Amino acid sequence: MSLQDDRKEYLNGELGDEFLSADPKEMFVAWLDSYRALVKVDSTAFALSTVGKDGAPDCRIVLLKEIRDDGFVFYTNYNSKKGNDISGNPLVHALFFWPEMERQIRIKGHVSKISRVESEQYFSSRPILSQLGALSSDQSEKISSRSDLELKFDSFKSSDMSDYNCPDNWGGYCLSFKEIEFWQGRRSRMHDRIVFEIESNSKWSSFRVQP
Repeated sequence: MSLQDDRKEYLNGELGDEFLSADPKEMFVAWLDSYRALVKVDSTAFALSTVGKDGAPDCRIVLLKEIRDDGFVFYTNYNSKKGNDISGNPLVHALFFWPEMERQIRIKGHVSKISRVESEQYFSSRPILSQLGALSSDQSEKISSRSDLELKFDSFKSSDMSDYNCPDNWGGYCLSFKEIEFWQGRRSRMHDRIVFEIESNSKWSSFRVQP
């Protein structure tokens, strides 16, 4: 199957040199707000890449749940594949891809757990069925059948939720970034790419790179 003729021109925007002096965090929020106004479902989804103990990269989609001064917060099972990867190597890569706006944002940084209190507060705010899903799933572990998974879920569903709290192996991470790249598609594949890097004095430096 050849896909060589699947192509498009990128015509929706540009990043002029004035963006070199932008605040990257403010710019991210502005881009995210624009995208959320356009796309209502899963607009906060991003690809999170980790590296395992074997040196092999792995990638999956997670949801951005909070933007803080020190980074981005997402939640997961700490014993999952991503959690185990992070425990061995906290350096990660995040990719936001927004094709409707012909934009992407690439972020390099490291992750650390948020406080237990914060994780518990968020867990209790989730829909009950989402809480049950977290309680009943040993994420990334093998299971013999779908029916066994459903039985686990149903056993929690039929119980008194007041007996359960946020699992110890479930909670949030904060991704603190050291580099962020904004990509805007342009005509003839002459895309705009502006990179911001954090310096030792916590100030941002920026530069343009070729497409």
